[in-house]
Amino acid sequence: MKSKTKLIYLLYIGIFVLFGCAGKDNSSRNEGNKLTTDDFQISLAQWSLHRKYFGDIQARGGYDWFLKTLRESPDDAIAPGEDPMNFPQEAAKYGVNSIELVNTFYFGKAEDQDYWTRFKQKCNEAGVTVGLIMCDLLGNLGDADENARNIAVENHYKWVDAAKFLGAHTIRVNAAGQGSAEEVAKNAADGLRKLGEYGKQQGINIVVENHGGYSSDGSWLAGVMKEVGMDNVGTLPDFGNFCVQNEPEGCINMYDRYKGIAELMPYAKAVSAKSHDFDEKGDEVNSDYYRIMKIVKDSGYKGHIGIEYEGGKLSEEEGIRKTKTLLERAFESLN
Repeated sequence: MKSKTKLIYLLYIGIFVLFGCAGKDNSSRNEGNKLTTDDFQISLAQWSLHRKYFGDIQARGGYDWFLKTLRESPDDAIAPGEDPMNFPQEAAKYGVNSIELVNTFYFGKAEDQDYWTRFKQKCNEAGVTVGLIMCDLLGNLGDADENARNIAVENHYKWVDAAKFLGAHTIRVNAAGQGSAEEVAKNAADGLRKLGEYGKQQGINIVVENHGGYSSDGSWLAGVMKEVGMDNVGTLPDFGNFCVQNEPEGCINMYDRYKGIAELMPYAKAVSAKSHDFDEKGDEVNSDYYRIMKIVKDSGYKGHIGIEYEGGKLSEEEGIRKTKTLLERAFESLN
């Protein structure tokens, strides 16, 4: 009996060690999948405060006036509202360490070294860094006319240079053009490749946002990325902006945002958390942040997620804070 009891005891110990160790191994793997503070950080896109910096454009002639003035006398169009030089201090109030600039707030200052030197000092004083610059109104990188396309490419050079001077890693551009989806894809790939070469020389990434038209079709934009095939040319997936065709009565062709984000994340070098409105629980009414952040995490992306509040019901300040709180909850849910 003693021998039999001893054998059963040894078998029990063996089973305990075998499955006990397996349990510990699984626990270790789960622990390794947990987010750390280095996986995701929150940045603030300057567009979240566009009402603050645009001010009352209507009183000065409306958006058409703004666009015309940008092209003809850009210094006169800079921030009809508050001074964008103070954005670093404004952003720091929200507890972020990185900011994303909008070039149209600084349109005439791209090559003004003194201006950017002062701006950089403002960043240092506020304890924030510039992550990227969002670039618009510089021409179509997918223009059907090769000469116009090349001019658009060259128009971006000064913003690549500004990004480098400010210590940013990226500029965001648009992949727009005329023609069929196939024609624009071919032309956009050419324009992005040329701009990518210049960006590579300066150590700057070139990223395309899903920003309307063909670019809001995730499969189309992913195809353009494959065609370009450059390490420093990628995407900036936006949680919203998946309307492929917009009409006065509203969007008539909406691409599935979750499918689109999953298609764009393999090429992502930045991510934009678009928000418009929130329910009583504090969740964004259009985008499931928890589902999206799971897609972002599963893609292997690590880096900044940029707050981009674009709503009109809340103040910009409240919209930014609600978006930040929601992102923090979404991060926590991934653990």
